[in-house]
Amino acid sequence: MSETLPDPSVRPLFIGSEIYRGSSYGSRHPLAIPRVSSVIDLCRALGWLEGQSYIDSPRATPEELARFHDPDYVAAVLQVEASQEADAFQKQRYNLGVNGNPVYPEIFRRPATAAGASILAGRLLSKGGIVHSPASGTHHALRDRASGFCYFNDPVLAILSLLDQGIERVFYLDVDAHHGDGVQIAFEQEPRVFTLSIHEDGRWPMRSEIGTGGLLDRGGGQARNLPVPPGFNDSELEFLMESAVLPLIDTFEPQAIVLQCGCDALADDPLSRLDLSNFALWRVVRQVMGLAPRLFVTGGGGYNPWSVARCWSGVWATLNRFEVPGILPPQAERLLRELTWRHSKGRNPPEAWFTTLADRPRPGPVRPEVRGLAPSVLTA
Repeated sequence: MSETLPDPSVRPLFIGSEIYRGSSYGSRHPLAIPRVSSVIDLCRALGWLEGQSYIDSPRATPEELARFHDPDYVAAVLQVEASQEADAFQKQRYNLGVNGNPVYPEIFRRPATAAGASILAGRLLSKGGIVHSPASGTHHALRDRASGFCYFNDPVLAILSLLDQGIERVFYLDVDAHHGDGVQIAFEQEPRVFTLSIHEDGRWPMRSEIGTGGLLDRGGGQARNLPVPPGFNDSELEFLMESAVLPLIDTFEPQAIVLQCGCDALADDPLSRLDLSNFALWRVVRQVMGLAPRLFVTGGGGYNPWSVARCWSGVWATLNRFEVPGILPPQAERLLRELTWRHSKGRNPPEAWFTTLADRPRPGPVRPEVRGLAPSVLTA
């Protein structure tokens, strides 16, 4: 690692790349939309990426990816990128080109760049601080196959990078609408890592209450899961944070926190039935800041281009304690007006998607089924 890189203990660091600007999973895939490039552009328009806060992401090498992934699988992804097709064996064995994991021009380079950001984050955080990589957060990938739009599991690689620096206790918190199964599976026999996922009950990749992501799923003992009902609102997330998540973090006493901040749990996302505002996710970021000397915040799911750009830009503002403007300046508004989305929700977007960063809070009653979750995860 170059000694000229800035220190995240002095100011938060943002890791990004231009590879995401021209890369797409295909016109009909949920990840056809621009995401990371819009966040970078919006943060720059707001004056939030000035000076040395921005780092261009390196690309993870096959050897670095093999710190977690099967070398044969890594080689297969490289080969599929070169040929731009997956044969029958690669489809069946590695889940490439099927089940939402398409073959596209940057099928190796794009996820390897996100993985490179996460590995670098672990190294940068050796002495403490805050790092944000909105391209990271691909939490479904397994050791030897793609899964759930994820080819390489960069949160796993980030945590391994932290452990390689001598960090002995890492708390992984996942607020994506989908269960962080790949990360839990990777560390279910690792006492130095505690994983906690808040996700929509019954949504893929969940199987049942006692299966993957269920309330009773403890992995190897160092995992907890909070499957929440449809309509999950801001008040309910705040309740679970205060009554379950923060006590678990306090008990574990982590030296580092990795927060997977997928924004597909927002009310305007098409791939969940949850009802959060981006304000609720920013509050989660504020709540975990300062609970460990090291914080790495990733992106994750998010399939509405306006929701993603506005939410993750606000995450960066929160990490820096920047003031979020009530009305966006003209350059930022223009960027949001230039976004397009083929989904039905994108045909007539509300004006607030162009002119504001913060959603209106979405409070509501804390339902009994949500209140009942907290005691269950606090037991051994």
